Amino acid sequence: MDKLFLLDAYALIYRSYYALLRSPRINSKGLNTSAVLGFMNTLNEVLTKERPTHIGVAFDHGKTFRHEAFPQYKAQREETPEDIKLSVPIIKRILEAYRIPILQVDGFEADDIIGTVATRFGREGVATYMLTPDKDYGQLVADNVYIYRPRHGGGYEVMGPKEVQAKYGIASPLQVVDLLALMGDSADNFPGCPGVGEKTAAKLIGEFGSVENLIANTAQLKGKLREKVEGAVEDIKMSKFLATIRTDVPTDIRLDDLKVESPDEAKLDQIFTELEFNSFRKRMLNKAEKKQKTDNLQLDFFAENPTDGPSVAENANFETLKTTPHEYQLIETEEEARRLYDFFRTNKILSLDTETTSTNAIEAELVGLSFAVEERKAFYVAIPANREEALKIVAIFKPLYEDPEILKVGQNIKYDIEVLRHYGVEVAGPMFDTMIAHYLLQPELRHNMDYMAEVYLGYRTVHIEELIGPRGRNQKNMRDLSPTDIYEYACEDADITLRLKNVLEPKLDEAGVARLFRDIEMPLVGVLADMELNGVCLDTEALHETSEVFNKRMTAIEQHIYELAGEQFNISSPRQVGDILFGKMKIVDKPKKTKTGQFVTSEEVLQQLRSKSPIIDEILNYRGLKKLLSTYVDALPKLINPRTGRIHTSFNQTVTATGRLSSSDPNLQNIPVRDDDGKEIRKCFIPEPDCLFFSADYSQIELRIMAHLSEDENMIEAFREGFDIHAATAARIWHKDIGEVTPAERKKAKQANFGIIYGITTYGLAQRMDISNGEARDLIDGYFLTFPRVEAYMEQAKETARKQGYAETLFHRRRYLPDINSHNATVRGFAERNAINAPIQGSEADIIKVAMVRIHRRFKAEGIRSKMILQVHDELNFSVFPEEKEQVERIVVEEMQGAYKLRVPLVADAGWGKNWLEAH
Repeated sequence: MDKLFLLDAYALIYRSYYALLRSPRINSKGLNTSAVLGFMNTLNEVLTKERPTHIGVAFDHGKTFRHEAFPQYKAQREETPEDIKLSVPIIKRILEAYRIPILQVDGFEADDIIGTVATRFGREGVATYMLTPDKDYGQLVADNVYIYRPRHGGGYEVMGPKEVQAKYGIASPLQVVDLLALMGDSADNFPGCPGVGEKTAAKLIGEFGSVENLIANTAQLKGKLREKVEGAVEDIKMSKFLATIRTDVPTDIRLDDLKVESPDEAKLDQIFTELEFNSFRKRMLNKAEKKQKTDNLQLDFFAENPTDGPSVAENANFETLKTTPHEYQLIETEEEARRLYDFFRTNKILSLDTETTSTNAIEAELVGLSFAVEERKAFYVAIPANREEALKIVAIFKPLYEDPEILKVGQNIKYDIEVLRHYGVEVAGPMFDTMIAHYLLQPELRHNMDYMAEVYLGYRTVHIEELIGPRGRNQKNMRDLSPTDIYEYACEDADITLRLKNVLEPKLDEAGVARLFRDIEMPLVGVLADMELNGVCLDTEALHETSEVFNKRMTAIEQHIYELAGEQFNISSPRQVGDILFGKMKIVDKPKKTKTGQFVTSEEVLQQLRSKSPIIDEILNYRGLKKLLSTYVDALPKLINPRTGRIHTSFNQTVTATGRLSSSDPNLQNIPVRDDDGKEIRKCFIPEPDCLFFSADYSQIELRIMAHLSEDENMIEAFREGFDIHAATAARIWHKDIGEVTPAERKKAKQANFGIIYGITTYGLAQRMDISNGEARDLIDGYFLTFPRVEAYMEQAKETARKQGYAETLFHRRRYLPDINSHNATVRGFAERNAINAPIQGSEADIIKVAMVRIHRRFKAEGIRSKMILQVHDELNFSVFPEEKEQVERIVVEEMQGAYKLRVPLVADAGWGKNWLEAH
């Protein structure tokens, strides 16, 4: 039987683009390929899974009859994103190479073309599937005509007449257009009947059958509903006209014109190569590398023949463990483990992974070790649950892990380093972490192995949930499974990691980040592993006392709020706070509301209303204390590891787009410092017993980097002379001696310094400083007159980013800016600010990473027992033995100040104390 698929091009393109908006797919040329990749995935899935006999792709083409009838039609939509505009011609080229017909007719939308073709061929008995996420197509469903709708999260939903009727509670799919006429459509900007949603619309159409019959019988309606319908008769009629998909578009397309044909593989190969769609080339054009033969050693020395999977299935969407040739080996005895070690000894590269009982490295116990030294060949060594026996097996491979000549390859190798440390292994030698390599290449994308395997290898891995079940109370532990259940999954991890390394390594050179990867990011892995394992000590008694003080203050504030409000209410409820402030007390005439009609009581809104009533300050104080209690004071003691008695955060190298480290589980980089209450929490962070707390942070490093990048003589002079940069800035802006600068002027200059160098707008500066737009404009103008090269640099940074598609740090870390040439001013402005921000903030991150690596090396080389325990952006914190105090301060300050030679001095301020607050 013939099977026709009709694709709504723009609906699928937009869906693909916005699905990857927060982590776009950017190739090495800076082209955002998200829309093309998503569309291609959909097309490929249809061709391989559904195997249609006929196919066509419909595009909108210019203004339509709907725009002529209703000029406001779709008028509210933002301009098409530049990346989509660039993607459409590429998609059309791909469709031409596939020999898939492109359907478009002047004056009509893709919906109308699909409606016409689907209705015609459906009546002729052709099974016709309309591939679209658009609900409007429900009106077209009939015998032989179906919606093939992408599901959120993956997969597709096929809807025939029964499914459409059940979904909307209607008697016929034709009534979908009546529902839309009443509901309206904000996306297409037609009004419908105000105040009528899907449920009411379904009820009305169920009762009256159509909007025409409803309009003719409004007398049967009651109260406000009657008023709504009678007041919107013309809008309802126009909405039905706009929502009706035409089935009479003038087109002479024949079924034979839509027949699936063999693609032009040469053209596809050329396009996929240009786009860097390597996985598509492999799985669709059979470009996969042939299986290499080895003559050096029979891999399976414990069986007669190596296990070999079947060859890659023709037109498989992704290669998988079942469809790919592989030689994976399970090692279960000590004798087998020793023979495997002998086999590995001469190798200079080792891809490794660990299977454990927990994702928390501090608590994890080893279940197994996996290794690969060659693509598609891997070994899994089962580790006994008994610790003594486990240590004996791990010790066999200890020389490999610790060999300084062997390159260790891993995916998130820091975790493996920490787990193996608990088994007496100090992983050493050069390392290659595929997660970090990909982060440097595509900082805003995902970096998990499953994602990278699909993108770069065209391979779909076995997901751990397939072994131990979905997350939740009933999820199994890896220790619950037998080695025979685990070994192929574990071997696959080591194998895929090695294969990814071979793909990503040359890309690091091509992108100019190989040195950054090799000299900074990879050495930092060991530093962070040590810091995480060291952990941080907490003064739990002090936290308990702080909790009591905060709770007493909250109780007093609560009573005062009730007095000011004249009644009791739930201060933690935004709705009730809004009702009190704006409904009862009416502290402003026109309060902001949400779309649901609720008063907005966010901190930003309340801060602007502080002068209106003393109750505002009290509510803000109450909220602040409650957040400190729930996030830190009461939460931190619960996070202390019972085995070590410390908190162990995770430092993440692959999260922020700028290159900064982040901290999680818990986030120790976000401990408050500016207000007195926040400082009480820092006081509870203490060094190890009998040690001192030492803190060192860079002085105004962002401004020093700006001075270096801009080469502004006035700013460089201020730093070289050792002036207070904010006072010096104020003196130049207001034309006075530095000694005459008032505290208020210095504060304004400080806000200007840190706002303007990141491209803050006049409005933004005015809001931040609580001044008028005119004052803010004058301040910015004065700033640029004071530091003229700063303004020139900022403009140059934006222009450079426009040309090359990315911004770059002093160490060549890239941040891709796909929207830098957008026609949308808001979107472009955000990208322009990032073009200015990324080189400064990214260079700051790189510099402190260099310092961390050097300090760590110096500590080891000089036998220092003191430990680096925390990094907070431009600040490093240490637990120091008193006898090492002078030596530690000297090393830390030397390495921080010498991490990079700027045109101005790098300065590190150091402090000591019994806790974090005293030291910093």
